[in-house]
Amino acid sequence: MVLVLYANMYSFVFLQLLTLYVLSCSVPGFLAGNDNSKDYCIIGAGPGGLQMGYFLERAKRDYVIFERANTSGAFFIRYPRHRKLISINKRHTGKTNKEFNLRHDWNSLLSDDESLQMRHYSKEFFPPADDYVRYLRDYAKNLELNIQYNTNIGNIQQVETDGNVTHHFTMDDQSGNGYTCRYLIICTGISTPNDPDFLGSEHTDSYDDMSLDTDDYEGQSVLILGRGNSAFETADHIVGSTNLIHMISRSRLRLAWETHYVGDLRAINNGLLDTYMLKSLDGQLEGDVADMMIIKRSDGKLVLGVPYDRDALSELHRDLKNGNISSVNISERFNVDEMTVDTLDFGLPDNFALRDPYDRIIRCLGFKFDFDIFNRKSCNVTAGQGRKKKFPAIKANYESLKVPGLFFAGTNTHSLDFRKSAGGFIHGFRYTARALHNILEWRNHQVPWPSVRQPITELLNHIIKRINEASGTYQMFGVLGDVIILANDDTEYIYLEEYPLKMLHAIPGITGYSANRILVVSLEYGYDFSGPGKDVFRRNRAIGEPSEAHLSNFLHPVIYFYKELPSIEAMRLIAKHPGAVLPEPVKVHHMVEDFLTDFSAPVSHVLVLRRFLESCIEQDLRNFFDNQCFWMALTHSSPPESCKTFFLKGQRLPPYFELQGSLTREQYFGEEETIKREMEAQRHREADPIDELKPDVRNVGFGFEEHSEL
Repeated sequence: MVLVLYANMYSFVFLQLLTLYVLSCSVPGFLAGNDNSKDYCIIGAGPGGLQMGYFLERAKRDYVIFERANTSGAFFIRYPRHRKLISINKRHTGKTNKEFNLRHDWNSLLSDDESLQMRHYSKEFFPPADDYVRYLRDYAKNLELNIQYNTNIGNIQQVETDGNVTHHFTMDDQSGNGYTCRYLIICTGISTPNDPDFLGSEHTDSYDDMSLDTDDYEGQSVLILGRGNSAFETADHIVGSTNLIHMISRSRLRLAWETHYVGDLRAINNGLLDTYMLKSLDGQLEGDVADMMIIKRSDGKLVLGVPYDRDALSELHRDLKNGNISSVNISERFNVDEMTVDTLDFGLPDNFALRDPYDRIIRCLGFKFDFDIFNRKSCNVTAGQGRKKKFPAIKANYESLKVPGLFFAGTNTHSLDFRKSAGGFIHGFRYTARALHNILEWRNHQVPWPSVRQPITELLNHIIKRINEASGTYQMFGVLGDVIILANDDTEYIYLEEYPLKMLHAIPGITGYSANRILVVSLEYGYDFSGPGKDVFRRNRAIGEPSEAHLSNFLHPVIYFYKELPSIEAMRLIAKHPGAVLPEPVKVHHMVEDFLTDFSAPVSHVLVLRRFLESCIEQDLRNFFDNQCFWMALTHSSPPESCKTFFLKGQRLPPYFELQGSLTREQYFGEEETIKREMEAQRHREADPIDELKPDVRNVGFGFEEHSEL
């Protein structure tokens, strides 16, 4: 019997060792202790990768950052080509609050090191890219992040183990070295130039390799393909040397000040709009390069044509790609050696807008995600839909849509808020990276979402403080919000900061906290205020009356109240309505917009917010002096919560004149000042009467039916 038992035990041990041996052969670095095996692998040491590395380093997790270049932030060594960032560096706000100042610092990453702020690296409002490269290098060095440089990762595969429960990823570098990690975080950004294939594209220059010497454009006519910031940045760089600049794009121009989306055309780059609208030869129009062909004449001039027959264009394209014809053959076919192209050959009118030849055509068509790093057979990372196809398709928790355990951070996650918020930019994704870290901490290490638990009497002040200081919800408006979980029969609350609003239905599984009755604090623009062609400077653009706060246009706080978490079906339904942020709540409160973005006005903001909160939790949130608490304790079965929390537990706040000994009010303040103070107090009582001080024997409770104003 003993021999059989030992035989079974040795068989089990042998099978376990055999399993480990097989995995060590098929998964490089699988065995514990191998330097090539980590819990977390981050691909890319740009801003997104460095930010994720900071959070993992601070949490003392087992991680490594792979970077193909020999330095961090390598993208900014080359881009933007004209070396001026369009992310603002507002060094002075008149305040010393670091969190508030981050609202206006679009370049700094989050850290505990006060020296790692962009204001210490450049005094310019739009900093030079070279200064940002220096900043990122210092960030990586000073925080001692674990970065492996000169490592170009590819052939990323997923190896399933333990019955689909645990997922391991393998990958190779340029030297054939293998690496293994349990969780993979892609932070490579959107760094691959978008170069669509069209007839004659070989005759064009790209934003990536165009000359930066303005003398090369002296006296030339230039056509720019694209209408984003890179296109206008290029136009501004060469406009002083050219005859004219024409710009063509697939869709209409989108101005950032109209859309409130920082990825649209910024004012710093829109000089060409002046020369266009002030009739100085330059111009901008709409058209799809896929429907065009570019032909090079024998004198080197470039002619743009749009064949009227799309089938014929497709046939030409196929023949050109297959080598059946050449660009020379096409030039001869369309007789382009004339002074201008014979547009009748294309079936176009003789006043075709782009009929004159160009000396240069420059492609400025943006960037896209590099999907080639994945082995598609075992790691099928898919692209987004429509305009989001340049981003990987991901879930609201930043995980790949089809590959469990594969996460994205940085610009890669912008498909979740494309053309809505700032998730594709440093001042936005530094907060979504922190949200991802919090998600992974609970999911992998059972560390709950960072929170603050306080008595319900502190709720009003807590919300006021957050909406006036918080940077994460300010930058990621409508995407990240503060969630307040009402606990212990609404006598306490748990405050979760910067939670992904699209995951509102999944709070327990994401944060580690059970939740039912919740408040959500979000910052939002007016429903119909933003968009191409909107007159955002119209005379009646602002609202000042608190009773019309729901009509506010500019960024303002919106508070939602739910008696139970929204269902996943409700969240999916709301995703189909672009203008909506959250499903319909039990109650909602808009705080009136403010020109100073200061939501602390005693009446217009604080008073109406308090009354809204009181109507949700059915409690009085005011603080009372001890004599008021004493009176209500005698006349009410349930005095206000502040009295329960302090006065009835032996904590009392004496009148201020008693703090000076036995002086009376008149002796301390003087008779005239006492009268002034009493009159001021009377005005406050009339504005906000304390009806609760009257005995209410009709109800067991606090008698909220007397609050007709609620």
